[in-house]
Amino acid sequence: MKVAVVGATGLVGTKMMQILEERNFPVTELIPVASEKSVGKEIVYKGKKYNVVSMQTAIDRKPALALFSAGGGTSLEWAPKFAEAGITVIDNSSAWRMDVTKKLVVPEINANTLTAADKIIANPNCSTIQMVVALNPLHKKYKVKRIVVSTYQSVTGTGVKAVDQLMNERNGVKGEMAYAYPIDMNAIPQIDVFTDNGYTKEEMKMVNETRKIMGDDSIRVTATTVRIPVMGGHSESVNVEFEHEFELNDIRAILENEPGVTVVDDVKNLKYPMPMHAHDKDDVFVGRLRRDETQPKTLNMWIVSDNLRKGAATNAVQIAEYLIAEKLV
Repeated sequence: MKVAVVGATGLVGTKMMQILEERNFPVTELIPVASEKSVGKEIVYKGKKYNVVSMQTAIDRKPALALFSAGGGTSLEWAPKFAEAGITVIDNSSAWRMDVTKKLVVPEINANTLTAADKIIANPNCSTIQMVVALNPLHKKYKVKRIVVSTYQSVTGTGVKAVDQLMNERNGVKGEMAYAYPIDMNAIPQIDVFTDNGYTKEEMKMVNETRKIMGDDSIRVTATTVRIPVMGGHSESVNVEFEHEFELNDIRAILENEPGVTVVDDVKNLKYPMPMHAHDKDDVFVGRLRRDETQPKTLNMWIVSDNLRKGAATNAVQIAEYLIAEKLV
């Protein structure tokens, strides 16, 4: 099982290799791939050294799988070339997510839609993944009508440059800026660029991807996405209106029994999810479960997850694990 990791020197690519190793994925040969300036660099995987190679070299080596985390432009150019060579691509960029010919997959929800013919599979946006993992089991029972979500997102979602900016500011060092403004001791209500409707691309990703993953275009979603100076993971305040009435105890029981979800909801003892607790874990953490007292059939909840793991790398590896288990690669 040859596996290529495209974008191997980036934050998500590095995390992908870590998770492949942690989960003992059956890699017989790792093929780390990055931009031309990184070709020749050494990557260590399971104690063995591998040299970073170019895109074309990776294709020529014919891996069974290629995990992409190298940006949308790179994916648009190279994913079809890998696919044409018979390589199954799992892409972490936004390039293919809303393409009607491509599956947008969170394994707990819709991996069963995958077939051997799916050669480019889209990995959803990090903030969308953690929300739908928590909401999908509730949608099955109560049917989600409308979601109002505000996010509090880690700088790691932007990449190494943003992490460096935060730490430089914290240490009083001048350096390159990933954002238009300082991020330390600040909150920036803009993630990605603004679109014509006044929402950012990140906000519209949450709207459109949620409907596609959950297979229900009737779900109404409105989002505000905010970058904050943390590194452990993304947090979300979610207000969800259901078609049917619910009991809080039933909501809690459903979430407690959902694979990949951990409920941390004991306000008497000040127990609730936080990025510092989600860091380097794969579960989606849910807490602050309470009724919206201003309207019926509506729930407030707080959702936290490590955006580099379940929000990106782990979800991609879980897709790969499903493909192998079902003999689709």
